[in-house]
Amino acid sequence: MRPVLVLNGPNLGRLGSREPDVYGAQTFEDLAALCRDAGRELGLSVEVRQTDDEAELVGWIHEAADSKTPVVLNPAAFTHYSYALRDAIAQRTAPLVEVHISNPNAREEFRHTSVVAAVATGTIAGFGMRSYELALRAIADMGE
Repeated sequence: MRPVLVLNGPNLGRLGSREPDVYGAQTFEDLAALCRDAGRELGLSVEVRQTDDEAELVGWIHEAADSKTPVVLNPAAFTHYSYALRDAIAQRTAPLVEVHISNPNAREEFRHTSVVAAVATGTIAGFGMRSYELALRAIADMGE
């Protein structure tokens, strides 16, 4: 099975309790299980990680680039201002799909700009947890 990293940025470990009107009632553990299950159905071996630390997330992106591993990435707040993350993604060697649970363009104005979108393979947003499933399907469809 093809390995895929599903990486999540700040505050996503608090899913289920964090703004349920925006992010829903499912927990991070629910999200991780959904991603692993969807991956198995698509022939992908999915590893799900979450961090509130920008440096750790950048390190994971470097790890993926070095191993040519595809990535599903929810950069969370880093989406809007982390040029360090953007520059790490620019070094990618496999597909990277940016995902968001909510639709950033339907929210506060500061969320309308993604500094990582231009270096991602594509972006999927606004479909709740299904955004991750759609991203995994996109990666599976891209093949090796």
